[in-house]
Amino acid sequence: MTVVALFGAGGKMGMRLGRNLAGSRFETRHVEVSPAGQERVRQAYGVDCQPAEQAVAGAEVVILAVPDTHVGAVARDLLPKLTTGTIVVILDAAAPHAGHLPERSDITYFITHPCHPPIFNDETDPAAKADHFGGVAARQHIVNALMQGPEEHYALGEEVARTIWAPVMRSHRVSVEQMAILEPGLSETVCATLLDAMREAMEEAIARGVPREAARDFLLGHMNILAAVTFEQVQGVFSDACNKAIVFGKDTILKPDWKRLFEPEEIRDSVRRIT
Repeated sequence: MTVVALFGAGGKMGMRLGRNLAGSRFETRHVEVSPAGQERVRQAYGVDCQPAEQAVAGAEVVILAVPDTHVGAVARDLLPKLTTGTIVVILDAAAPHAGHLPERSDITYFITHPCHPPIFNDETDPAAKADHFGGVAARQHIVNALMQGPEEHYALGEEVARTIWAPVMRSHRVSVEQMAILEPGLSETVCATLLDAMREAMEEAIARGVPREAARDFLLGHMNILAAVTFEQVQGVFSDACNKAIVFGKDTILKPDWKRLFEPEEIRDSVRRIT
């Protein structure tokens, strides 16, 4: 069996990944510094966490299931303990893109991130419908990047990624720079911001007298069909009135130069802010 050392095993993300690794062909060694996290691992899997040096001995893959702000420090402490050819898996492009990973040319850096279950899907199982994050019951797509290391390491990195994010549909290969465009650029700076603005707009409608449930039902229902048309999930067009409202809305809500958020220097600044 391929040995995987899972750092941060007792945290929220570590427990998610650990559950999927537990049923796979990978032998998992759990590393967790907090007593509470160690107890969660013990309760879930009936095993004790291991010291870092013991866990990485003979491990082909090391997964850093730690917050973005801790990835650099954990990696700097860990790298001297790794043997040549070890694949280090990072779960987000932020720290790698910001230059927080220490330089060492004889190990592999593999970055993977979930797309999360898509809004438009054919899930029918209630557990899958309730799995909004993914990695439990709902199918999702993922993105991967081989930041450095031999090309043959991509296959093992992708297998690990498909395991920890299972069940997986499409697995996309991108560069680290492209992954940073996707997140934080596309998914957080743009999508999350606009969704937060929509929530604020809903609250404004409620403050002006619309019943809360009516406002929420109306907005979420319109988000469904408007998104289906916009992203060509269904064939259809907006009414002339809707198109006119979009033109007015963009002029009123969005700054003319908002797409500068995708310029390389803006992506770098965004990544630095969150790491």
